[in-house]
Amino acid sequence: MSVAAPPEDLAVVDVPDAEAFARLTGADAQVMADLEAYRALLIDWNSRMNLIGPATEVSFWSRHAWDSAQLLELAPEALVWADLGAGAGLPGVVLSAMGKGRDGFHIHLVESMAKRCRFLNLVVETLNLPATVHQTRAENFTLSVDIVTARACAPLSRLLSYARPYLRDGAVGLFLKGQDVVSDMDDATKSWDFDAEIIPSRSDVRGRIVRIGRLGRGR
Repeated sequence: MSVAAPPEDLAVVDVPDAEAFARLTGADAQVMADLEAYRALLIDWNSRMNLIGPATEVSFWSRHAWDSAQLLELAPEALVWADLGAGAGLPGVVLSAMGKGRDGFHIHLVESMAKRCRFLNLVVETLNLPATVHQTRAENFTLSVDIVTARACAPLSRLLSYARPYLRDGAVGLFLKGQDVVSDMDDATKSWDFDAEIIPSRSDVRGRIVRIGRLGRGR
């Protein structure tokens, strides 16, 4: 495993509300309308099924929207993304809303649970997002994409097995992880040999983003 030093010019930015999010990201009125509609659908469905922690609903703009949108700063030229274990649509739906209107921009939302796929399809259809929902297990599906991403999907060792076909095809991995990322990566080295960069999250001082380039089987 080779790990690059994290950039030093990234700092956590507080995003308490929609106005702060729009100011920080440059999101226009249409993007903000889509994200507001997504937030409303997310809260409504969350009352009937477990999509996000109920306590995080009030911090949607920082905990969910900004946490997801920051990935675009790390891959501004990427057009085609795969979100593995898409769940509630984080980061995929947010990225899709942010990329709406860009020629060739598309998000593939890969999710195995039927009820979560119903939610994701409703969001995609209601907001006319450049996204496709694939009801399948991540390890049974692959596409040619620029970026493969995931948030709260699985430990890194298992996540790399899901992402391997994408990475082998030339994709770069951008995985949203928590403060235990070092131990998570150490465990992954038991099965994998990879080059990684740990990037501090700009939405949460405890968060990290793991950027994966080369991936091979461990010894």
